[in-house]
Amino acid sequence: MIWEFLTNLTVLQIVGTSFGVVQVLLARKNNIHNYLFGIVSILLSIWVHYQTQLYADILLSMYYLVMSIYGWLYWQFGKKNKPSPITYSTKTDFLKAAGIVLGCFVLMSYWLSFYTNSDVPIWDAIVSAFAWAGMWLMAKRKMENWIFLNISNAVAIPLLIYKELYIYAALTLFLFGVGVSGYLKWKKIIKNEDNLQPTNA
Repeated sequence: MIWEFLTNLTVLQIVGTSFGVVQVLLARKNNIHNYLFGIVSILLSIWVHYQTQLYADILLSMYYLVMSIYGWLYWQFGKKNKPSPITYSTKTDFLKAAGIVLGCFVLMSYWLSFYTNSDVPIWDAIVSAFAWAGMWLMAKRKMENWIFLNISNAVAIPLLIYKELYIYAALTLFLFGVGVSGYLKWKKIIKNEDNLQPTNA
């Protein structure tokens, strides 16, 4: 019975997505337990991606897992710091992000092509490359993180459909919408903060 559960990818997607939704709702309430639900969701996604040979996504999920554990420990034992303001990327930031995309794509596509049995090495590498850069920009609270993440999402949706992971595809489509609304919201925040800045007489 346990093995049947672990090999039923549709059920695992439903359970994993449910935990992911709960995580988002708890995070909005600033509840530390959001990380626990997130960790379960990530572990399930790692197993699903392993079963469907999306190995680059496994590495991406493992990064999410590390960050979730760090976040849980930081919320539990760390000190609260004043968040940095939202800003647009400088030329240097953009070049670094582009470098992350290129470097990650080259390494992942080579590894997937020659050292795994992946049947979609290029597409899988593209998804991970833009996601890694997007997460780096998100950590620096740069507006362009939404653009990089949504490029990743846009490529991931047909890839997940191809792998018949329809629930994850629907979730990624939802995340694409969140990315669009997030960009617009951050843009409004920057505009409001600029209006609050004192001007020289």
